[in-house]
Amino acid sequence: MQFTADQIASMVNGEVVGDGNVAISSFAKIEEGKPGAISFLANPKYAHFIYNTESSIVLVRRDFAPEHPINATLIKVDDPYATVAQLLELAAQFLTPQPHGVEQPSFVAPDVKLPDDVYIGAFAYIAKGAKIGKGAKIYPHCYVGENASVGEDTTLYSGVKVYHRCSIGNRCIIHSGAVIGADGFGFAPVGETYKKIPQLGIVEIADDVEIGANTAIDRSTMGATHIEQGVKLDNLIQIAHNCVVGSNTVIASQTGIAGSTKLGKHCVIGGQVGFAGHIQVGNNVTIGAQSGIPGNVPDNKTLMGYPAIDARHWQRQQVYIKHLAELFARVDTLEKAK
Repeated sequence: MQFTADQIASMVNGEVVGDGNVAISSFAKIEEGKPGAISFLANPKYAHFIYNTESSIVLVRRDFAPEHPINATLIKVDDPYATVAQLLELAAQFLTPQPHGVEQPSFVAPDVKLPDDVYIGAFAYIAKGAKIGKGAKIYPHCYVGENASVGEDTTLYSGVKVYHRCSIGNRCIIHSGAVIGADGFGFAPVGETYKKIPQLGIVEIADDVEIGANTAIDRSTMGATHIEQGVKLDNLIQIAHNCVVGSNTVIASQTGIAGSTKLGKHCVIGGQVGFAGHIQVGNNVTIGAQSGIPGNVPDNKTLMGYPAIDARHWQRQQVYIKHLAELFARVDTLEKAK
């Protein structure tokens, strides 16, 4: 698979600066560039690499003005990061195997009607009443429970478990080991023991959602746990029963969301963030890694720390903390001088 700079520019509405006939057949980070590869420059702190990179083509912003000569051909675009994502998606269509058919041994309940273009891998189990959409790919060792549904062009990688009655929308990607619809963590104290509260609800996952490996999304006690359209979840995330994650929110690894918490739309959540239960987080909220969220958060906030506070205040506090030893020493000196 080879493309010239001119061909790539026509795909992404870019402007070629240099040799439009130079061809590439691979991708590389700009600091690890090699002949025949395309790289991109989106973060200014990597700008110095562009002058020595061996990549044949580099995607840059339209306003990029080099300070020194550059050997690579440049393609100027509005957003290099988004453009390389677009090109990677095109490359994946050529390079990713496209399995099809029903492999054996696998089990598909007699009442399940499979479209002609689905893929069911070996040792997968599709229970009675399940619905599988057109173009779905269900890799080996997956489980789709009774009356669960998997939408069109959705991919379940090996080992995904979808419990009974849960639904997954169209064009979703769920990575290996993810569990959709396990019981919520509900127990009522009875004397010195705990009695399990039946979890009778479901999980509903909307269209265009991606869920990372070994992430768990629990079914609700009643009603549904909702993951709305366009949400992107990293690996090793826990979303408890009756939670709502608003559309186009992204959440990094090892975040935990306690029961009945609602996250708004277009939020950006760093890794290892912990959310208390029964709280509401507004739209367009950004939360730094390892923060703790004990209460409600209004729209458009940027928070850090534990408990989380305004990010600018938290950063100021960290500067103060670095000087605490010096401050205590000065106080001791002043007290002794009295």
